[in-house]
Amino acid sequence: MKLLIFVTGRGTGGDIVSAVNIKQCLEERDIESEIVLDPSAPGYYLKNHNINWIKSPIPAAGGHAATKSKLLKAGIKTVTSSIKAAHLIRKEHADGVIGSIGGGCVIGLLGAKLAHKPSVGIVLTPTDTRVSLKISPTVIMPESPVYTKDVKSNHDFIKEYLPIKRDIIDGNKDNILDKLPSTFDPNKKSVLFASGSTLFDDMAKAARRYAQENSDVNIFLIGSPLHEGINEIIDVPNIMYLGYIDYIKDLYDLIDLAIITDDGLTLHETMACQIPVVVVIGVKYGRYHGLSKVFDGAVLESHVDNISSVVNEALDNIDDMKKSASKYSKDILDSPSNLVDFVIDHME
Repeated sequence: MKLLIFVTGRGTGGDIVSAVNIKQCLEERDIESEIVLDPSAPGYYLKNHNINWIKSPIPAAGGHAATKSKLLKAGIKTVTSSIKAAHLIRKEHADGVIGSIGGGCVIGLLGAKLAHKPSVGIVLTPTDTRVSLKISPTVIMPESPVYTKDVKSNHDFIKEYLPIKRDIIDGNKDNILDKLPSTFDPNKKSVLFASGSTLFDDMAKAARRYAQENSDVNIFLIGSPLHEGINEIIDVPNIMYLGYIDYIKDLYDLIDLAIITDDGLTLHETMACQIPVVVVIGVKYGRYHGLSKVFDGAVLESHVDNISSVVNEALDNIDDMKKSASKYSKDILDSPSNLVDFVIDHME
C-alpha cells in the first residue's frame, strides 16, 4: 500500500511534525507514504530530517485565523489545486490519501475523490472539519470546534489526540545540565514559557511580566523570535532564554510546569510527559480553543496581565495537577497507533 499525505503550511511547524509522525507510524506497519506540500513551502523540518517530499498546490486560508477574504481566495484556487492533486495521486500510483489539517485536508480529500481513491481527513479547523465530515472518514482533533460536541456524519469518524512522537517521554535532564545558563538553580522549581518553534509577542510579554514579579523560580523561554523587537521584550536578567532548541525531551524532564499556547503539539507533549500546564490565551492571532476543558484539572488558563497569579497558583497545586495530567498520558501516547489503525481500516 502507498499513501500520499497532503499537508498544509510551510513544512516548518506542528502541522508537518504531525504528518511526519503519522508517516513513521505507517512505516512501522510496512506502508509506504509520501508527504505533499505546496511548491512555496520551504520544508525546513523535512530537510533537517532528510525526508523527501512532493510538490503540488495547496492553498491556505489561515486555519483558525482565516478571514472571509482569505477563505474566498483559497476557495477560488481549490478547483485547479484539486485537479492537480488528482493528477499527482494517479501519477504516484497511490492507493489512498490522508488529508492532514486545513488546506492539506481539503485538497487531499477532493483530489482523492477525483482520482477515485479512498481517503481519510485529519481535522482541527472549522473549514476542514465541515468539508471532511461531508465527504470522507475523519479523525477529529481536540482543536476542532466539534471535538467536545455531538457529531453527525454519513461517514465514520473518531476523536483522537494529536499524533506526537512517542519517545517524547524518554528525556533525561542530566543530558542538558551543562547547556543551561550558570544562573540555573537546581534547588528551585523550573517553569518553561513556549509558544512552539516560534516565539510570539504575547508569550514573550508573559515571560517578561512573570520574571519581573518572581525571582524564586527558574524561568526558561524557548523559540525563534517572530521579529527582532521580541529580543528587547525578553531582555530581563532572570529569564533563561535558550532560543530554538533540539533537546526539548530533556528539557521536559527538567521542568515542573509549562506555560504555553492553547493549541498544538506542545500541549499534547507536555500532557504525555505528565507536566501540568498554564495556557496563555490569544497568543497566536487571538485564537482560543478551550483545551483546558479537554484536559480537565491539568490545565489552567491565563492572560498576560494575570500570568503571575495563575502560574503561582499552578505551582502551589502542582501535585494535584500532575495527577490530573497523568490521566491523559497513556491515551495521548496511544493516539498515533489508533489514528493509523483507523486510516488502514478505511483504505482496505
